[in-house]
Amino acid sequence: MIVTPQFLDTDRIREDFPILHRTVHGDKKLVYLDNAATSQSPRQVIDAIVEYYSLHNANVHRGIHVLAEEATALYEGGRDKVAAFINAPREEVVFTKNSSEALNLVANVLGWAGEPYGIRPGDEIVISEMEHHSNIVPWQLTAERIGAKLRWFGITDEGRLDLSNLDELINERTKVVSLVHISNILGTVNPIETIVKRAHEVGALVVLDASQSAPHMPLDVTELGADFVAFTGHKMLGPTGVGVLWGRRDLLEELPPFLGGGEMIQTVTMEKSTYAGLPHKYEAGTPPIAEVVALGAAVDYLDAIGMENVAAHEHAITEYALKRLQEVDGLRIIGPSTNEDRGAAISFTLGDIHPHDVGQVLDEHGIAVRVGHHCARPVCVRFGIPATTRASFYLYSTPAEVDALVDGLDQVKRFFGV
Repeated sequence: MIVTPQFLDTDRIREDFPILHRTVHGDKKLVYLDNAATSQSPRQVIDAIVEYYSLHNANVHRGIHVLAEEATALYEGGRDKVAAFINAPREEVVFTKNSSEALNLVANVLGWAGEPYGIRPGDEIVISEMEHHSNIVPWQLTAERIGAKLRWFGITDEGRLDLSNLDELINERTKVVSLVHISNILGTVNPIETIVKRAHEVGALVVLDASQSAPHMPLDVTELGADFVAFTGHKMLGPTGVGVLWGRRDLLEELPPFLGGGEMIQTVTMEKSTYAGLPHKYEAGTPPIAEVVALGAAVDYLDAIGMENVAAHEHAITEYALKRLQEVDGLRIIGPSTNEDRGAAISFTLGDIHPHDVGQVLDEHGIAVRVGHHCARPVCVRFGIPATTRASFYLYSTPAEVDALVDGLDQVKRFFGV
């Protein structure tokens, strides 16, 4: 996707976000630059939660009284909105509690499945060195349990996937390729089309962690070509506690359930159970009803702005931030230093100052960033660093906040006498 940088009207947008108007540490205006971890929610999303609990709260799919019917309509309406948002049939949209659960679901059911999709001893699973732990640990567990082999793409010095051994790494033994779409630590946008093409040539399934792409750019699961896609609500203006797994209908119908219990069944006897149709087969128990309703409100908000416009704004902000940060003496960007094929998260180190110290001093000036390995420790090992400081931007981020970050880093250097 080619993006032309263009700033949004952030003054108008920020009026919808109550938290962006608060102060911290007394009189310090909040500068929120931790959007890759969790985004903030507009009033429209907050109001949707309040209205649901105030007027419609009931369990879904199981009652014939007014509240139950209203709650069911709102919950399934949320599914309709998410399905349209990613251009998918509604029955292919499964709600989970976050991306981690969605990825665990896929890793487990592929481990339990029979032919032709089940992972067997000697099969290979391919991931990458830049994955979030949520897309490493589930596959490690599955490989260990079954006796499959886990392999991975490396990372170049520029923070890109090393595809030099693509054909060797993805081969006839490969059963699954599971990759991040946009790295949460490096900001790298990965060449999914190339990887999907190779994986499908050898008959492997492709799982995509879209946690950092679904909130920031148009996401059409049909065009992506992957077989499963996972993302989460709390990074796209929605509440915590709800995530999404999209999967191809034929796969979801063929694969076994992940969790057993109420709602995911068709019939139950003491001898055997049969399972509900899609998507309910994968939604055992009482689902995150209010959270799905609020996620639907978040999708409405993003649709009203337009995901192309969100992407253009973030491209402009990231371009400006890369330029300003490279003006800071001693600062090293970990990941691509240019704005091509790049998301809106920038990780960096600042001389010999530990990122935790950087983050603490920035916080004292009202600037919220993330510090640590960002649940992507292999990346830090690859670049020989203990951790990074990460600034991440969203549709309400402004050039003035980038300037505040740069000024804050000057304060950090002054504090540590650098």
